[in-house]
Amino acid sequence: MVRNRQSRIKNYFAENRLFTIRSIVAGIIAAVLLCTVAGRLFYLQVLKYDYYANLSQGNSIRTEPIPPSRGLILDRHGVVLADNLPAFNVELVREQVGDIKALDATLAQLVSIGLLRTEEIGNIRRTVLLHKVYESVPIKLLLNEEEMARFAVHRYQFSGVDIRARLARHYPLHEMGVHAIGYVSAINEQDLRQIDSAEYAGTSLIGKLGVEGAYEQQLHGKPGFREIEVNAAGRPVEKQGGYASKLTTRPPVAGEDLILGMDVRVQKVAEEALQGKRGSVVAIDPKTGDIIALASTPGFDPNDFVRGLSVAQYAALSTSIDVPLLNRALRGAYPPGSTVKPLYALAALKYGIMTAEQTTNCPGFFTLPGSSNKYRDDEVHHEVNMRTAISRSCDVYFYRLADKMGIDRMHEFMSAFGYGELTGIDIPGEKAGLYASPEWKRRVFKRKADQVWFPGETISMGIGQGPITVTPLQQAHFAAEISERGQIIAAPRLVAAMRAPGSSTVVARTPTLMKQVNLATDEQWNVVFDGMQGTVGPSGTAHVAGANAKYKWAGKTGTAQVVTVKQTESTKHKDADERKREHAWFIAFAPAEDPKIAISVLVENAGFGASNAAPIARKVIDSYLLADEAPGIRTPGLSAPGAALPGVLAPVAAAPKTL
Repeated sequence: MVRNRQSRIKNYFAENRLFTIRSIVAGIIAAVLLCTVAGRLFYLQVLKYDYYANLSQGNSIRTEPIPPSRGLILDRHGVVLADNLPAFNVELVREQVGDIKALDATLAQLVSIGLLRTEEIGNIRRTVLLHKVYESVPIKLLLNEEEMARFAVHRYQFSGVDIRARLARHYPLHEMGVHAIGYVSAINEQDLRQIDSAEYAGTSLIGKLGVEGAYEQQLHGKPGFREIEVNAAGRPVEKQGGYASKLTTRPPVAGEDLILGMDVRVQKVAEEALQGKRGSVVAIDPKTGDIIALASTPGFDPNDFVRGLSVAQYAALSTSIDVPLLNRALRGAYPPGSTVKPLYALAALKYGIMTAEQTTNCPGFFTLPGSSNKYRDDEVHHEVNMRTAISRSCDVYFYRLADKMGIDRMHEFMSAFGYGELTGIDIPGEKAGLYASPEWKRRVFKRKADQVWFPGETISMGIGQGPITVTPLQQAHFAAEISERGQIIAAPRLVAAMRAPGSSTVVARTPTLMKQVNLATDEQWNVVFDGMQGTVGPSGTAHVAGANAKYKWAGKTGTAQVVTVKQTESTKHKDADERKREHAWFIAFAPAEDPKIAISVLVENAGFGASNAAPIARKVIDSYLLADEAPGIRTPGLSAPGAALPGVLAPVAAAPKTL
């Protein structure tokens, strides 16, 4: 008989008792934790209220950069060419604005109130994103009173955007000397990839061209910083009570001041003489290479770049037929015309091709043997020797000279003086020009037919035409080389001295001397000097410009063709399209016995150099050598020329041969 046994699977009583015990323990623990939290809250919010209320006024310390003051640029007499003035900018801090969508919305809203232009947004956005999130990025420079008032009305709508006071670059003489001085403009995306962003913290402008660009490192200085307390909204707060943080400040170091060799009075005369023309004047001190004047017209106001140009404004400058942004002094490459003749004459003496007294007949044209093509002159000079060929600029004489000398010797001699090479000026952008040769044609052209050097090319180069180009800077440099007989050749430079921030001591820079050109004797040089002095004499091509000069000087006129003239056409293009007329050249140095200034003048499409370039050179040289008799230039608030700052380059009347 099987007995049914009943097994108990669960003990409900035991489980209920265990659950009750656990619930009581959990409740006790929760109560203890709750009491702990409540006690802590009571401690923090009641007992320590004053302490934490005091701390909450400045819950963060932020490091704010202090941008350095940019160094000044002055002329040799202490006239300020570039300084700094207080200005107000709209600046944006990305971490306070929010995410990318918030940034885009903020920029769009600034456009809607008329502070930004739609075409600027893309560049501004990229620039902001390239900065660190906590950096204050300028997005609108140099606000005027109307713009400041407009932003003030809408200020409550913007988070992370505010107006800040900064120092901005200012050019008190506006267009004067702009191609030499250069300009600064807003730091853009490309600049940020090339600079150390820490060194430019808090800085919104950077040098772009000229001295401003070439000497950016010296002018910029070193930024400082200060620690400031900010609240949760990122705004600075002032501590209340006795619990104050120890905040650190490091002052910035201003940039160095640069003193140029430029004489602003001479620069003014040069630019006024070129007014309404396209051209350039470059004047150099032959002993030191200091550039006394560097003018290129037309120009532009660099202050516009500091404020920021609209797309339309920049397009107007960059597409203008007169190309105001082009530095003609450094980058304008033109045929030199007859200005090459003095050196060709010197080469003929060196190589024994012609003597100084040997004469040749000028019937007004020259033909190569076996050719009927006439290489014409502007007039019939009859019998001329080397001196009169230079002073009266006889083309036929130099056609024959070039034919006898040959292109190889011409190239060798002219290359020694630096034709086709850079002068080494201390600002970027210089163009080397061209002095062609048979080897150059073989290197440049691929077709065999194009590589042939023709006798006619040698003849043309004998009067500075054909495959030969120079810049006005090179021409002034060549004039300086001639004036010093190839013995003292200083590389052209704009910056002659520097001055440390806060110091009154000017440190002169040592001139950079180039290799001497020992290719001729003093007697041979005297022939060239006689010819060039004859150019400005009673029977020379520049006799009108040379009349009644109070010093002895020497020069050479040049008229460079722009288009090829057919055999049946006149060489005098008075009725031609203005931009197809000849370029007017003149090079000179003075005083002839101890040169203190060498100059080149170019006037585009002006015709004969004697009547259109030489008078400009005369005005510029007079303003430099006869400084006491020339009217000065005064600008409100600036030093006048002649009243040199302590330690600044001495006035011309007492100018030493070296700095």
